[in-house]
Amino acid sequence: MNDLTKAFVEFFSSLRLTVVLLALSMVLVFVATLAQVELGIYGVQEKFFRSFFVLANFPGSQVPVPVFPGGYLVGGFLMINLLAAHFTRFRFAWKKAGIHFTHIGLIVLLVGELAIGLLQEDFSLRLAEGESRSYSESFRSNEVVLIDKSQTDFDDVVSIPESMIANLDSVQNGKLPFRVVPRAYYPNANIGMLNSLPEGVDSSALAPNSSTQGIGPRLGISPLAVSYNDEERNLPTALVELVGPGGSIGTWVVSPMLVAPQSFTYEGKEWQIAFRFEREYKPFTVQLKELKHDVYPGSNIPKNFSSLVQVRANDGSEDRESLIWMNNPLRYQGYTFYQYQMDSANGFSVLQVVRNPGRALPYIACILMTIGLLWQFLAHLGRFLNRRSSKA
Repeated sequence: MNDLTKAFVEFFSSLRLTVVLLALSMVLVFVATLAQVELGIYGVQEKFFRSFFVLANFPGSQVPVPVFPGGYLVGGFLMINLLAAHFTRFRFAWKKAGIHFTHIGLIVLLVGELAIGLLQEDFSLRLAEGESRSYSESFRSNEVVLIDKSQTDFDDVVSIPESMIANLDSVQNGKLPFRVVPRAYYPNANIGMLNSLPEGVDSSALAPNSSTQGIGPRLGISPLAVSYNDEERNLPTALVELVGPGGSIGTWVVSPMLVAPQSFTYEGKEWQIAFRFEREYKPFTVQLKELKHDVYPGSNIPKNFSSLVQVRANDGSEDRESLIWMNNPLRYQGYTFYQYQMDSANGFSVLQVVRNPGRALPYIACILMTIGLLWQFLAHLGRFLNRRSSKA
């Protein structure tokens, strides 16, 4: 082993590195806990723990610069440090098996957190009683879609991620006979009809509106501060221009607040444009058969929310009913359906749809670490009792 390799191994297996990383972890958790008041749980996870660096804007500008190592970087170095220390310092022996189990459990825990951060999907499924859907919608992500309605048996959809709209990136897709050019983007905004603005709203404070098509010219756009409350949702608004070979086709105001897509005709085809919650289509259909909102007798205090759903696989391989209520989710094809919200007065239920391939890893890690700690404790206890009996 040459000097460079030896120094490399010594650095990554050193106890000093372990202490420094643990100290950085404590500082990261402390600062993230304070920031949770403003950013909320999801915002803190994305900024501090599911990132390689914590970013902050350079003073007086909007340029992000790294100011502190993030969770992925600290966790990655901790895992490398643990592996290096384990293979360079420890030799397998039954009396040290508890340490091996504990280390393996820590490694599985770190890998599990990485898998959850990268692979977990969290969507909602809103169903009216009797309604069927084969897709769920994102809680936070949105998409601009252009829909070709010229086919009778299917819709041809082109989806543009919100990030491209936010960056004002021009989009040219082979399925579109025109370019999509975002002209303005507001991450959170309220829109309303110009002729019915609430009292006290100054029309001069509205954002510039250069739309020429659809309902846009009749709308007022009021930009709002971005909300980090986990119980609230940001509703973005954008001005999108479509440009064909012959020039501009028009500019539309699009927002998830506009429930119905806006229609237009181009080159003899009917099109629709919309800014909607990002969808994930599934190989099965969920129908809400019945919803129940039970209360305690003689009061309006909720007792139970439940949804009776029927799940049908698209290939006809399965068709079954299942009752979902609090703490009793439906698990189907790798997805877990939880009872999330309900509005019995208007007859609809909202299910939370979670797909988490790494959900078993934290449990496995806890079991391994428990075995390791118990093994180590019992081994030391046995040696202590043997020494005590020998002295006696």
